[in-house]
Amino acid sequence: MALLEVKDLSIRFGNVRAVQDVSFSVDEGVVYSVIGPNGAGKTTLFNLITGIYRPTAGSIRLDGKDIQGHNPCELAALGVARTFQNLQVWMNMSALENVMVGAHLHLDSSVFKALLRLPSLRRRDLALREEAAELMAFVGLESYVHARADSMPYGALKRLEIARALAMKPRLLFLDEPAAGLNPKETQEVDALVRRVAATGVTIVLVEHDMKMVMNLSDRILVLDYGKRLAEGTGPEVRRNPDVIAAYLGGHA
Repeated sequence: MALLEVKDLSIRFGNVRAVQDVSFSVDEGVVYSVIGPNGAGKTTLFNLITGIYRPTAGSIRLDGKDIQGHNPCELAALGVARTFQNLQVWMNMSALENVMVGAHLHLDSSVFKALLRLPSLRRRDLALREEAAELMAFVGLESYVHARADSMPYGALKRLEIARALAMKPRLLFLDEPAAGLNPKETQEVDALVRRVAATGVTIVLVEHDMKMVMNLSDRILVLDYGKRLAEGTGPEVRRNPDVIAAYLGGHA
């Protein structure tokens, strides 16, 4: 059984059908990419699956269970995490604190224990800091453990978002353009990081405009155009598809 199943998913904004009857499935342990020209509906599709938007029609199933209509907090508890196309980093916090926020679902939220400052709570806080530092090292940010987020370069902040998402201990991780705005060296670093995350067993759904990265990383690729499913397949299959070529390069191609 697929980990994620999307069937006939649609959303309408007024008279605009941003996503139209899109269906696909993602097997556990793969890197599954969603590509398409600007305005194709890629981020809207992510927003539907991760609970930011409610679909007009269609179904979303995780491990065979319906999850459409669940809010992001409920989905996070089920093991779904994501990053965003535009940075969502708390600049007034340290880098380490940003990562720690991602682990909030795994913390003891007892007000009673907090008021009494019980040793178990202090021990858990110290352990959480160590875990966050380990995640920062995993994404290549060990030199920024004691830095404020607003002092970090843009490329490092993109990886900081991935570290925060990993702190949620996800089974399914959505990455929305993790290489957007990065230079070639930073893009290579993110490419290598996505490979490391996938090697841990986390299933990844990726939206990315860097086609070299997409082709290198992906087990399967879904192509959207004007909110509709245009094609799906392996990298070589998608690259040879005449409809995909026409969508990216124009019908004359």
